Amino acid sequence: MEKTSIGLDFLTTSVKTFHDIKKSGDKALAQIRDEDFFFEPNEECNSIATIIKHLHGNMLSRWTDFLTSDGEKEWRNRDAEFDRIFYTDKDDMIQKWEEGWAFVFNTLNSLTEDDLTKTVYIRKEPHSVVQAINRQIYHYGYHIGQIVYLAKFLAKKNWNSITIPRGESKEFNEKMMGS
Repeated sequence: MEKTSIGLDFLTTSVKTFHDIKKSGDKALAQIRDEDFFFEPNEECNSIATIIKHLHGNMLSRWTDFLTSDGEKEWRNRDAEFDRIFYTDKDDMIQKWEEGWAFVFNTLNSLTEDDLTKTVYIRKEPHSVVQAINRQIYHYGYHIGQIVYLAKFLAKKNWNSITIPRGESKEFNEKMMGS
């Protein structure tokens, strides 16, 4: 394994982590019907479409001018991201999903090790760049977990595991360890 600086390692692993989070969401979204994007388990729970709409708003706000402006943009209307959706355009949701992730990856790929020592602001609260990135890893992982759980619920017996299938840990470990 090639020796790299801790800063470069952090940036590389952060990008990989975001890709892994997105891939989990992609795999979950691929297993549900179009109408499932808009299913709400109850009035207090968000649909997958609502979660995507919220992630999209967050991603555009946080990653636009990441190093030079507050991550909570004046043009963002966070509360509207949670308004009930009364249309069923899955393609619009997928477009928002891809656009949001493009903002994340474009910004991350533009960062350098020197940027890691800078301070950025989210709602006027100072964060190191490392702290801001970790904050978003947590936030996106949290919501992708919701999407995966809801997709699994909706797919029922048609669900294909996106990690190690239940009851197959031993076989997976043996395969990974070359046993």
